[in-house]
Amino acid sequence: MKKSHELGSTNLVHDPGELKRLAKALRKGELSATSLAMHYLERIESIDRQVKAWRVVKPKQVLQEAALRDNELRGGLDRGPLHGIPVAIKDIIDVIGYPTRANSKSRKDAKSVNADASIVATLRQLGCVVLGKAHTTEFALQDPSPARNPHAPDHTPGGSSSGSAAAVAAGMAPLAIGTQTVASVNRPAAYCGIGAFKPSTGSLPNFGITPLAPNYDTPGLLAYRAADAAFAYRALAPSYMPSEAISAASPEILVVEDPLIAQAAPSIQAAIETAVEAYKASQIAIKRFRSPIDFEKLVAQQRLTMLYECGHSLAHLRAHGSSLIGPKLWSAIHEGLAIKAAHYDEARRAIAQMRQKFFGRFKPHQVFLMPATPQTAPKGLDWTGDPSYIAGWTALGGPILTVPLCKDLEKLPIAALLSASPGQDRWLAHHCERLTKPIEHQD
Repeated sequence: MKKSHELGSTNLVHDPGELKRLAKALRKGELSATSLAMHYLERIESIDRQVKAWRVVKPKQVLQEAALRDNELRGGLDRGPLHGIPVAIKDIIDVIGYPTRANSKSRKDAKSVNADASIVATLRQLGCVVLGKAHTTEFALQDPSPARNPHAPDHTPGGSSSGSAAAVAAGMAPLAIGTQTVASVNRPAAYCGIGAFKPSTGSLPNFGITPLAPNYDTPGLLAYRAADAAFAYRALAPSYMPSEAISAASPEILVVEDPLIAQAAPSIQAAIETAVEAYKASQIAIKRFRSPIDFEKLVAQQRLTMLYECGHSLAHLRAHGSSLIGPKLWSAIHEGLAIKAAHYDEARRAIAQMRQKFFGRFKPHQVFLMPATPQTAPKGLDWTGDPSYIAGWTALGGPILTVPLCKDLEKLPIAALLSASPGQDRWLAHHCERLTKPIEHQD
């Protein structure tokens, strides 16, 4: 395995390896699944006391799984491009032999589950090796997890897939699974300087995932580069959807302009402008457009519908009392239950109308560019950061890439979003390398 290289001045940040190269090395016999798993286990042992990305890792079980994958390859059974690749799983997702604690005192005595979530079962079918359970914010809302940002341990890694993002950024896993209800895959990836691919909202099954707001809850993939996350999605997608022809249309970048987006920090606006110039130099078609919808209103409607579903999905947690439930989750449940069904219905209709108004103006091969966050990762661990730039895209429903661009003067990562219309997941993943190579990790 190619030795991981460091980024910045801290040895907490490491490139865990490119998935395509790891897959090739496994097939050529330059690596074994066992040696690869051992590499990450040693990295976890070395630094996770500082990063705190993992809730639980079972080395013996990991190595047994890896040995099985090696035996399969030796016997001629190749399960696909993810065969032998270790993966971290967010701890609201069920994994056989592990309790799903969701970072909540209310689940401190939870028993190990006896069925994998659909996403985990599929990853196993594809030959992945489960490394362990990564920390999450409580029930994937806002009460923080123990995870730290490897770029700056006194800054948030984001939420709710905080452990998943931190594990990848710190070189402890080449691939991680998170979930997104508002901004919980794309934002931690942005704050931790890694790539992510969030498929079209609701396009992957939620069986075995602790619900927050089921209309939005969607598994997503995190890897060091956006192209790696897209590579993993392309391996995963055929398990859920029939193969389909990918449009030959070349992508065109549209730079979104909206009053909400104009509030981004100057360093982030400058990074986006640098990305625009890089696209122009690479001869990818790019132009600016004024958003036909008000993103601030869209974000407000997404929040209302999310809170309503959160309140009703997690109302049972009230029986535990406020001492066992985090204050932000406790407040969200009660706020959601206070929302009238008629207001929820109105908000859903408004979102549907905005979605139609937005995508009705554009063609399927057009990709939308904007900052991933208005600011870099905030200092402190109590707040997981501003989700507003991502929440609107989650509501619009298309696939979303997080593309790490550069760092600001404080050495904190800055990232962009590339989004497409709903259902364009495979097309976006197919073109991901072309779309991200001109701009990604341009430090």
